[in-house]
Amino acid sequence: PSSDCVVAEQLCLSDSTCNATYRTLENCALAKTRLLSLDHDSRVRCLNAELDLGNSSLLHCRCHRRMKRQEHCLRVFWTIHSSMTDGYFNLETSPYETPANEEHWKTDYNKLAALVSGKNCSQLAGDATNPCLRATHVCNLSKKCFRLRTDYASICTKGAGSEDVCDRRKCHRGLRNFFEKVPEDFTKRILFCPCQDEFCGERRRKTIVPDCSFQYNTKPNCLWLLDSCLEDRICKSRLADFQQNCQPVDMSPDGCSLHNHAACLQAYMGMIGTPMTPNYVSNSSVEVSLWCTCENSGNQKEKCDQILGMFESNKCL
Repeated sequence: PSSDCVVAEQLCLSDSTCNATYRTLENCALAKTRLLSLDHDSRVRCLNAELDLGNSSLLHCRCHRRMKRQEHCLRVFWTIHSSMTDGYFNLETSPYETPANEEHWKTDYNKLAALVSGKNCSQLAGDATNPCLRATHVCNLSKKCFRLRTDYASICTKGAGSEDVCDRRKCHRGLRNFFEKVPEDFTKRILFCPCQDEFCGERRRKTIVPDCSFQYNTKPNCLWLLDSCLEDRICKSRLADFQQNCQPVDMSPDGCSLHNHAACLQAYMGMIGTPMTPNYVSNSSVEVSLWCTCENSGNQKEKCDQILGMFESNKCL
């Protein structure tokens, strides 16, 4: 069976029985997207359609962030698993496949890092004490890293210092492009560079140009942020990935239920460039948060605190 949902969908549509079942699930997913209430018979029909896919390659298909038809792939996944999205804590099955070994990327980074170390340029002064500056200089030596970082920085700073408001949607798309298309060894070093002083910490905090990508004039309620995320297929998928890979467990040595801290950091990076973009809260710590508040949450205060707590007090993250 194919692990790629786009290919699995094509195989299903070529089979008359699977095709009919899949079309039923599409209607179920569409009704859910439009918040239409289904009667009892319709709900049973949707559930039976999911069960009928038991022998189909669709049931176990996954997507990956760097694929060309990612949004199409995610649409297929959520069509098949639409019943899983009833509540916030039911989003624990990630649509993304486990990433392949990407060790070969480190060779590129180490070669470029050696070039930076060998340069005797005034612009590299302070690299030894500012790992964030060093990571940026190494990125600049990679054409792809430099181009995509410049692209999002340019989009996300438009309107800064004037009455114009930046185009947050374009800024988010530029950030996702950067984190999806640039090898992770570059992006991780830029985003998670270890700092010893506030100047370095401020550079790290501003990596994603937070004035545009992260902050609003006033903090919205976290429940509103969640609703915005669940309406966006990519954000919903990244949130499911984050929940699966960053599920905290107190008794675990690394705080992670899956014992894979690297996968949690990758899932965290996946949230950047979505409506639920997180960031560092200050230039003097590694604490992160969402830009939202749980004030005025009424009887949903506990749910709101859980959403915020997945970032603010997550032992795994």
